[in-house]
This record gives sequence, C-alpha cells and structure tokens, in this order.
Amino acid sequence: MLDLTLFDAFAFAYFVAAWGTYAWLVEIWSGGRTGLTASMAIYRKRWMEEMTVRPNRIVDTQINMTLQQGSSFFASTSLLAVGACLGLLNASDRAVEVVQTLSFGHAGTRQLWEIKLAGLTVVFVYAFFKFGWAYRLFNYCAILIGATPEGDRRTSDEAKAMAERAARMNTIAAAHFNRGQRAFFFALGYLGWFAGPVVFIVATTAVFAVLYRRQFHSESRQAVI
Repeated sequence: MLDLTLFDAFAFAYFVAAWGTYAWLVEIWSGGRTGLTASMAIYRKRWMEEMTVRPNRIVDTQINMTLQQGSSFFASTSLLAVGACLGLLNASDRAVEVVQTLSFGHAGTRQLWEIKLAGLTVVFVYAFFKFGWAYRLFNYCAILIGATPEGDRRTSDEAKAMAERAARMNTIAAAHFNRGQRAFFFALGYLGWFAGPVVFIVATTAVFAVLYRRQFHSESRQAVI
C-alpha cells in the first residue's frame, strides 16, 4: 500500500492540474494568441519571409544553430538531473535521515520518499524527450532553410511555400522546447513536496503565477506586441 496521505494526493493532483492549466492557457486557449509565445510565433514566420529575400543566409543558419544549441544544453542538463534523482534513490535511507533532521524537513517514510523521487525523475525524463525532439526539429528547420530557392527564384511561389514550411517547423520545434522548459520550471514547484504538501501547493502556485505573468503581463511581452 502506498504511503501517500490524502493531503499528499491532493497536493500532487493540484500540481498536475496547475501544469495542465498553464499548458492549456498558452497552447490552446484563444487568449493564448496574445501571449509571448504566440507573439514570437508570428515573428518566426516573419523571419522566414525575410530569409527568402536575403542574398546570404548565414545569419539565418546562425540563428537556427543558436536555438539548436539551447535545446542541446537543456537536454544534457535533463540527463544530469535524471542521474541525480537515480543517485538519491540509491541512497534513500540516508537522504530520509538528513531531511528529517532539518527544521522544515518532511521526508516521511522511505516509500513516500521514493515515490516523490520517482515523480521528479519522470518530470526530467519528459523534459529530456522534449528537448531532444526540439533539437532534431531545429535540425530539420536548417535543412528546410537550405532547400529554399535562392537567386532569381527567391520571390517565387516555391520559395514562399518553403519559407512557410520552415517557419512552421521552427514553431513546432520551439513548442517542444517550451514544453521542456515548462517541465523544468514546474520541477521547482515539485521540490516543495519534499518539505511537505503545504509547501508543495504554495511552490506550485508561485511557479504558475510567475510563468503566467511572464507570458501575458511582462515587459518582454509588451516589447514584441
């Protein structure tokens, strides 16, 4: 039988609901079209339109490479986080003892500790898959940029269609990258569970509030709209 208390189960459900709600607000809700992510998607399309009329596309490949390197960095970081979680699972008894000595510690039983760590590991594994796939999609975007007609054909319908495909591929890659980063951010809220379900709920709410403000009411959003 799992050692989860009713309060722990409620806190975890709250965490999942907060994560899902934020994802829905950004990616599905109609109001999400005015968010920072949606606004940047418009500029991605504008970027590819400008790419078609540039005689030299070195700047475009450099920008795409920078995006790809960001995905690679976070993918590697995700693997390190997964390794750290597995290491803590291997030293569960010692970790529980250490947490219990802290004034704010709430490790609970070893089984509950392992449940919490297993959940955190899943979060980072999810992030790794998102960053890894984003890396590959940015690579595909580079190929589409290279396949876009140049010279006298750069204003042709074929070039415009290729630019549209490249913009779409870049936007999809960015969506997966953003989902991976979202997992990282909510992992910070998840860490609150190790101090107890109350801290878990408070930390999750704080992460949600910060992300919501940055997405819909930040200076960076105002800068692009």
